[in-house]
Amino acid sequence: MHLVKTWSLRLQVTFYGFAGINHFINPDFYLPLIPPYFPYPEVINWMSGVAEILLAAGLAFSLTRKWASYLIIAMLLAFIPSHVYFIQVGGCIPQGLCAPEWVGWFRLIVVHPLLIAWAWWHSR
Repeated sequence: MHLVKTWSLRLQVTFYGFAGINHFINPDFYLPLIPPYFPYPEVINWMSGVAEILLAAGLAFSLTRKWASYLIIAMLLAFIPSHVYFIQVGGCIPQGLCAPEWVGWFRLIVVHPLLIAWAWWHSR
């Protein structure tokens, strides 16, 4: 089990590190996903990218791993309005991502809880 958790942790660090960097490389992907009732979408995108990079770094060290995991859970909870917005617009964001509506539901009901559970697992 130790080997599985080690590789899972490496994957999680890589996942959040690349996701964070991608907020700066491809902001046009993320910006339309930010609900229009949130002010300053560019700042939100930038903060999300920075948070993901810092939390990936926090996961990499045993001293900070527990708190990084808790903060990832908080961050994932903060992302829920974007998933709900995606569902509300029927899966098609103007000038952005367009996918079947069931994809939004699947992400909200299945993928998001799995990501939260994954972060929780690494907090232990």
